Amino acid sequence: MNRLLSDSGSLNDLKGNPSVSALRPLITPVGLPTNHLIMRTLIILLFVISAFAKAYSQQLSGIIQDPEEKPIPFLNVVLYDKLNEVAAATITDEKGNFKFEGIAEDYYQIEVSGMGYETYRNGLNMPAGDKQLETIILKTAAESLEEVTVKASKPVIDVQPDKTVLNVDQLAAVAGDNTLDLLRRAPGVRLDNDDNVVVEGRSGVTYYINGRQSFLSGEDLKGYLRSLTSDDIESIEIITQPSSKYDAAGAAGIINIVLKRVKGQGLRGSIASTLTLGNVPRPNLPVPDESTGLGQTESDPEINPRANTSLNLTYRGEKWDVAANLNNNTGRSTGFLYLYRQQGEKIYDDQTNSEYDRFSNNLNLRTDYRADDKNTFGGNINFNLNDSESNNSNRTPIIDQFTNSIDSILVAPNFSESNSFNLTTNVNYRYTDTLGNMFSVDLDYGRFERDSDNRQPNFYRNAQGSTLSEQINAQETQINIDIYAFKADYETDLWKGKLAAGVKYSLVATDNDFDFFDVPSGNRVINPQRSNRFLYDEQIRAGYVNYSFDILKSKPEVKAQLGLRAEQTVSKGDLRTINESQDQIVERDYLNWFPSGGLTYKPSWKHSWSLQYSRRIQRPSYSNLNPFEFQLNELSSSRGNPFLQPQYTDNLKLSHTFKYKLTTSFSYSYVKDFFAQITQPLPDDSNFLITQNVADQEIYNLSVGSPFKITDQLNGYASAYFTHNEYNSTDPSFISIDQTTYGGYAQMSYAFAKEWTAEISGWYSGPTVWGGTYQTDPLGSLTIGVEKKWENWTAKLSLNDVLYTSYWNAITEFPGLRINGAGGGDSRQVRLYLSYSFGMNDVKNLKDRDGSSEDERGRVN
Repeated sequence: MNRLLSDSGSLNDLKGNPSVSALRPLITPVGLPTNHLIMRTLIILLFVISAFAKAYSQQLSGIIQDPEEKPIPFLNVVLYDKLNEVAAATITDEKGNFKFEGIAEDYYQIEVSGMGYETYRNGLNMPAGDKQLETIILKTAAESLEEVTVKASKPVIDVQPDKTVLNVDQLAAVAGDNTLDLLRRAPGVRLDNDDNVVVEGRSGVTYYINGRQSFLSGEDLKGYLRSLTSDDIESIEIITQPSSKYDAAGAAGIINIVLKRVKGQGLRGSIASTLTLGNVPRPNLPVPDESTGLGQTESDPEINPRANTSLNLTYRGEKWDVAANLNNNTGRSTGFLYLYRQQGEKIYDDQTNSEYDRFSNNLNLRTDYRADDKNTFGGNINFNLNDSESNNSNRTPIIDQFTNSIDSILVAPNFSESNSFNLTTNVNYRYTDTLGNMFSVDLDYGRFERDSDNRQPNFYRNAQGSTLSEQINAQETQINIDIYAFKADYETDLWKGKLAAGVKYSLVATDNDFDFFDVPSGNRVINPQRSNRFLYDEQIRAGYVNYSFDILKSKPEVKAQLGLRAEQTVSKGDLRTINESQDQIVERDYLNWFPSGGLTYKPSWKHSWSLQYSRRIQRPSYSNLNPFEFQLNELSSSRGNPFLQPQYTDNLKLSHTFKYKLTTSFSYSYVKDFFAQITQPLPDDSNFLITQNVADQEIYNLSVGSPFKITDQLNGYASAYFTHNEYNSTDPSFISIDQTTYGGYAQMSYAFAKEWTAEISGWYSGPTVWGGTYQTDPLGSLTIGVEKKWENWTAKLSLNDVLYTSYWNAITEFPGLRINGAGGGDSRQVRLYLSYSFGMNDVKNLKDRDGSSEDERGRVN
């Protein structure tokens, strides 16, 4: 059942050295409002900033070389004023060049540092006008690389005009932590108990890997994110207000996972494995009516083993870059879902305990060929195979509310198996020159296949256990989805800014067969009245224009960005049944405009302000549009909704960063036509789940987070959020809800002995609303761990959810229906992680190509 409850409404959706290398000039702000009030705010802010800004346009530049007069890229260059405070900071480019803009006439100290080189520091007088320094030659450090200490480093949190960056390699004691573990440390991000990501109070995240959207979704996507560990990840980018060059899909914006990259040529590889032992203690759960003695299912704790293994290989040559990544996940997990439903004159104490066995492999192959300095050709192929089985042991006593006696007991041992295959391919071309021009083309094809078989026996028994009646049926489902996409983008320098424009076309064709069988005497007999076929085709034609520019290049820095994207959607849904009178054809043709814009203000390295706006769309997943009726048991089923409309979100965000560490943001979002999965009662006391547009939603969110340092050995990170949700019902079957929630994440790490680190972390979420329908109790989790590093090895042992407090309790109400729910999984875990790296230590990992089918792939589930 958990698989069927989508994130639109599911139960389970539920200090400091200033020598900072990446205190980089802010670039590319995002978001522009069309609302008059917001526009006036921007104009007033621009006027105030311009009136009080001291505009210097002077530049300080230079080049850094090694003793052999070869340029050194990616060095930290920091400029200090007379008070020895950081005046500016940057890094050298691939040709060893650096440049500071807006440097006032004064005396400074310049410091250059980098791994394997002696730190250079010298004084200089900045004249009135531009200054080009003589070439700086760095000496090679006499110490071995293991003994070199480089003070300059990237900030843990880097707020840029268009995104917030969490630099994973600056976090302590995260070896073996997977992507979802790391996301808990990101400002404005939280996860619910089912690892669904919520950003600034909004659900609906689009995932990218190195700028390319993931093909996977649902449990397949979560499995892949768990397979990526901190050893693989350089940074995580949170783009809450994406500019117009991105697809407009994703109400909560984009999370881009940037894999590690290092310089040089050669072959490098790594292999890592994680063994997890999970446990479900089966806590005593509150029962609405204790006199029944129901809802207290007991079972012995189960130990569930799971393993994740990954192999990464990268080769970088003068012309060719080739990379291969292989991930394997296998093992078992368990969970429980209890729904105490009061409907009509009856109580249904629905208790389901589940076991899941999964086996998946993901292989990614990618290559780039640099024909010359301007032209690059690339390709990418990704395969994913996923086999899964689930056993759901369901027992539902049916109780008379007046006599409190058991009328009957429904026993439904549900078994299902599913096999899925995903293939995505991309070929691309990119042209860049030294004049600021860029042109790129992407061609994509994707194929998704899934075959599912579900066997559903239903036995009605009396209180004494005797069988009263039985109904056995089965469902076979086959889904095939083809995705074709083309994208072209162009950028050029224009009017002291950067102009970008592009077009995109995508075509999605889905074919879904659903066969329902009655199984009398063990033989399957197709039921044509409950079988059907659903065909869905969708075309999206899009174009965008985006312009970013500096209003002031001096101190203070002021940058702006404006963008507009148009997307026309043409779709046709065709439901075919044996009874032609029940056939449905739903056709749509609509054009949407998505403005975006933003303003960033940086008076000094200590402070950075950003104001952003964007409009987003969240289209229904293809499965939510499919009007199949999937039976959960004899009393409950789920249905798709071909008439489901997209939901639209307007986002406005103001954020501030202090010393590149303390990040504070306030955001407001208005969601029109919010869709959620609701439970509809039927006259025969059964019910079905269906996703509908039920409300308009308003979200107010305040987030704050910062790393901190107590001693050289003791470091930590803490974040907190406060969110207020208002759901204003537009559907009679949905009850309006207001809810204020709060929570946070905290982590402390202590380095002891040599190469050892201990860590304790935890998260807490107060009462909240999941999926717009379930009001939940607080929940949280506590984790402890120890990590050891030596030579090329890393090992970590951790205990997750030690107190087992991450299971949920919730309640929802609809007219004539009330449900008390509870659920969880084997989140109490012992996790052992071990990794080994080999080959050259200065290979630059190949970066994925951002393809043209981002939005379409994200809706496959």
